[in-house]
Amino acid sequence: MLTAALIAAIIFFVPPVKGLGDLVKIIFFHVPTAWVSVLAFFVSAIWAAKFLRTGDFSFDELSARSARLGFIFVLMATASGAIFSKLTWGAYLTLRAAVTDEKARAKVSAVYSLLSVLTVPFLVFILPRMYFSLHPTPVINSEGKLDMDTEILIVLIAAVIDATLIFYQLMKMRR
Repeated sequence: MLTAALIAAIIFFVPPVKGLGDLVKIIFFHVPTAWVSVLAFFVSAIWAAKFLRTGDFSFDELSARSARLGFIFVLMATASGAIFSKLTWGAYLTLRAAVTDEKARAKVSAVYSLLSVLTVPFLVFILPRMYFSLHPTPVINSEGKLDMDTEILIVLIAAVIDATLIFYQLMKMRR
């Protein structure tokens, strides 16, 4: 229901933005999918740490599921961001596919997930503030602050919440 309401709000309620026109509407897909990809990789790292601490393979399964979802969401964020720019995060799944022994795969994947998640704050929050960003200036200004109407911000926050709830529901599903 929330997803349907958001789609209607994006189509009928969100006005064009100066300098971007209706292309601004991509942020309601791009930002939530980017957020969930970061969330999914952090969740994967948490489950990976629990696996390493306990050796319980159910934690490895949760870590792998979250990493797979994170990869899907990052692909969606990348595809939507490609309208403005280009990016990716796929080595975890390649590494996981390359190791056939279940125990070794789980340990190597867990360690990789924990090390990789350390880069996320720098790649998402720090580097874009230090160097030229491909994010459009009308939405994120040169000081890294959001510059958008309250109505747009409300719809964007609702879209982030919706995407997070979708991720949560997908994590609860069994294969």
